Amino acid sequence: MKINYKIIFNFFGLLLLFNGGFMLLATLISLIYDDGVTLKLFLSGLAILLIGGFLMLVTKDHSKDMNKREGYMVVTLGWIVMTISGALPYMATEVIPSFTSAFFETMSGYTTTGATILNDIEVVPKGVLFWRSTTHWIGGMGIIVLAIAILPLLGIGGMQLFAAEAPGPSADKLHPRITDTAKRLWLIYFGYTAAETILLNVAGMSFFDAINHAMSTISTGGFSTKNASLAHWNDKPLIQYIVITFMFLAGTNFVLSYYAFKGRVQKALNDEELRWYFKFIVSFTIIAALTIYFKADLSLSSIDHPMVWGRAESATRHALFQVVSVITTTGFITADYTLWTPLLIVFFFGMMFLGGSAGSTSGGVKVVRHLILIKNGFLEFKRALHPNAVLPVRYNTKAIPGVVVYNILGFFILYMLSFIVGAIGFSFFDIDFKSSVGLAASSLGNIGPALGAFGPVNNYAALPPLAQWWASFLMLLGRLELFTVLILMTPFFWRNR
Repeated sequence: MKINYKIIFNFFGLLLLFNGGFMLLATLISLIYDDGVTLKLFLSGLAILLIGGFLMLVTKDHSKDMNKREGYMVVTLGWIVMTISGALPYMATEVIPSFTSAFFETMSGYTTTGATILNDIEVVPKGVLFWRSTTHWIGGMGIIVLAIAILPLLGIGGMQLFAAEAPGPSADKLHPRITDTAKRLWLIYFGYTAAETILLNVAGMSFFDAINHAMSTISTGGFSTKNASLAHWNDKPLIQYIVITFMFLAGTNFVLSYYAFKGRVQKALNDEELRWYFKFIVSFTIIAALTIYFKADLSLSSIDHPMVWGRAESATRHALFQVVSVITTTGFITADYTLWTPLLIVFFFGMMFLGGSAGSTSGGVKVVRHLILIKNGFLEFKRALHPNAVLPVRYNTKAIPGVVVYNILGFFILYMLSFIVGAIGFSFFDIDFKSSVGLAASSLGNIGPALGAFGPVNNYAALPPLAQWWASFLMLLGRLELFTVLILMTPFFWRNR
């Protein structure tokens, strides 16, 4: 079966129209704050809109049928098209003149990684800062899921795209029509963003800072408008508690949020992944808080003075914030956890491989995969003693098909291999071992802060240009959960059948 390239390029045109529209929104912010780059942002948005419109026009007579191969191509190549076009505002405004660095910053935004090459964020024009946060917000729930909400207007079904884009082992549909599913997810997504914006503004952030941090939080991205990230508000703990709450919500399955809003709270609370997600956060926070309280030198950790709020509250808050930030792969920081103790450095590095819930905006391996792997591991002991027994892995009281377990095992092995290859790749650029493994784990998990020279209080400006391309590839690989990207590199994918 030949690939229907017309429908692919038609979809690229649609994505570019979305991108250009959001650039014009950033232009409006630039105009309001009179930051001096309004015209450049406007021309960037207009150019992208024209290209998108042209692509849709020349491919308007495309076939309406989309198979899985075309779905995978649209998701992966569409992400690249969006990143290339999304780099234009950085280059046009000369905030990031280099295409390589602009591409890196944009890929970091769309993949909700939050790694930045900007040395002084606070001097960046507000319109560009808003565009930077917008790339997080668009990428958080997924450009593709956003687009399929209006695909019926084009007469195209969106299930193939949702299956390729939806995070986690499976896509739990809320509604029989996939476009209605996308609309409901985006309504919740928008509602959380609006609610956090209002709460942060009331708690003491300016409205501009509040909406930017809300977009970064709900997308589990991590871009901030301040050089010190959330540590800028260490004297306002309420702001940090609000961000913690919404990072937690963003790291949960959005399907469960839908159930809760529909009054089916018990169904949401009975979810096994949610319970373990909560248990992991609580137990890891207790370990980190006790270690900080008894062993860490708070004066060296960019933590607010413990005499203000009490050493116990300060240690607990910063431990909770950093644990939730790393597990949900948001990447905000309130302190440099690499200065606490060697134990906590290893501890936080391990959490980079956990990830939030399936169906959330988090990156990483995801809690449900770890649960199924652990359960299957324990069942292997029973199978060794009772080889003829039928012992299926159960999740939410239901038996998991063997093919799903094998898929998760394959994913985990491929993820760890990608991490190892990623670290080796960074070492080729004369980056030390600690920084290389930190960069690989952070890029692949879409986390942001790494270790060593690229730790929580540093940025990625020192990363060589070729290493920025390598990191960008790992970000895309992790965001689209390996298979969607790697399948395009297999020869059988391109064979006409």
